[in-house]
Amino acid sequence: MSNTAETAPASAPDFPQMLGHPRPLWMLFMTEFWERFAFYSVSWALALYIVAHFFNGDPAGEAWASKIYGAYTALIYATSIFGGYVADKVIGYQRSILIGAAVMAAGLFVVMLPSKPLFLLGLAMVVVGNGLFKPNISSMVGQLYGPKDERRDRGFTLFYMGINGGALLAPLLTGWLAGYFTDTPTQENYRIVFGAAGVGMVLSLLWFWFGRRGLKNVGRPAPDAASRMRVVWVLVAVAVAVPLVYLLFAFIGANGLQWLLSLLFVGVAAMLIVEAIRHDRVQLERVIAMLIIFAFNILFWMMYFQLGTSFNFLAANMVDRQMFGGWEFPVGWFQSVSPIAIIVLAPLVTQVWSLLAKRHKEPSIPRKFGLGLVFNGLGFTTLMYALTYSIDSHGLIPFWPLTACYVLQTIGELCLSPIGLSMVTKLAPPRLVGVAMGGWFLSMAVGGNLSGLLAGQISGESGMTAASALSGFTFSFWLLAGAGVLLLLISPLINRLMHGVR
Repeated sequence: MSNTAETAPASAPDFPQMLGHPRPLWMLFMTEFWERFAFYSVSWALALYIVAHFFNGDPAGEAWASKIYGAYTALIYATSIFGGYVADKVIGYQRSILIGAAVMAAGLFVVMLPSKPLFLLGLAMVVVGNGLFKPNISSMVGQLYGPKDERRDRGFTLFYMGINGGALLAPLLTGWLAGYFTDTPTQENYRIVFGAAGVGMVLSLLWFWFGRRGLKNVGRPAPDAASRMRVVWVLVAVAVAVPLVYLLFAFIGANGLQWLLSLLFVGVAAMLIVEAIRHDRVQLERVIAMLIIFAFNILFWMMYFQLGTSFNFLAANMVDRQMFGGWEFPVGWFQSVSPIAIIVLAPLVTQVWSLLAKRHKEPSIPRKFGLGLVFNGLGFTTLMYALTYSIDSHGLIPFWPLTACYVLQTIGELCLSPIGLSMVTKLAPPRLVGVAMGGWFLSMAVGGNLSGLLAGQISGESGMTAASALSGFTFSFWLLAGAGVLLLLISPLINRLMHGVR
């Protein structure tokens, strides 16, 4: 459900150990757990809340809600680039995390306020705060271990479980809260979801505040960057960035944001190509291979992020959620299927790759990406089947197709996502690894914004119908399946461009 950057210092401090790992790992684990709880609480409720609160439940609001969700998702990833720079060059990781967590917590409580301008302002605060938080806490995990410490990969695996633990708990708890403290018998209380997310973010902030002393010098600013005035300047930058992000939400919109993200992506690609040309032909071809994979990565996330928009509208309005005894399965609980699938299937996928590697048949990076696209596409086939053959007299489809879709898409994510940042570090020009990481996050940002635009098209002017959902999901399947097969076919060419990188 998330990406982590693996960085390690020349030597790590001598930390006390807990369960075979440096004790601060567990503090970072819980800090990330609660931040992810906050993030995934907002993710499942955001689009549904917009329709319910600002459009009085009118499905005509689904298109705007989808575009706001897509823009929000895109900016979450895009601002990570700037947050990483602030931590690296200006105030250090610890201070960046503290400021980011505080701004996010405040923003989540502002989102609760019943005003569209304040709602968008709160979202802007969450975006800016997340930019300072997201890339930096994962970077600190790598700094707990020395460069030759064999426990490092296992440490990141444990940290990854923290991410998915928060992603699992968030929809389960807040989905129940939304139904229990309901505004009306037919309307879930989404504002309490945002309040719970704010509490989760406060817990994340406090956990890091009291636990950071155990980090010793890890994540602290360099001596020449320790001035508190630098913190003041970052706070000023935050105060400027929040209104700018608000303007993107309120006035520029998803279409304008798409142009901006695309220009940024083209700029990053140009920088990488120019640097590679200065290096040698091998480096140029590796950059070309990386950029090709970035393009396919955009398509993957464009469809995967439907979980917050069209899949949510489908779950709320077109899925039979009646369980035994008349109990209704909460809409938000569908969002827990992916983290459950990751926790269950990740060890199995890893074992499959290990067994194939022993036989010298492990798929290359492009082939894994191709398989990821194919499995993502296969998820849509279950919805296509249900919308074609399984609609009942009330216009509802069974429970299982959406659940199966999430599982298949998660298998696709496990094929693709874990190797993304590792691929970048191997293929990027040595002097521009950070820029290449920015390109990776930008590809996800572009995909996120496109997901909102696609969901808006599926909903149209009057809201999603069975016919529009079937049309949109059929398009999604063929685009993903075609892209996946194409990538599998051209994998030998990309492998040659990578010159031995696997």
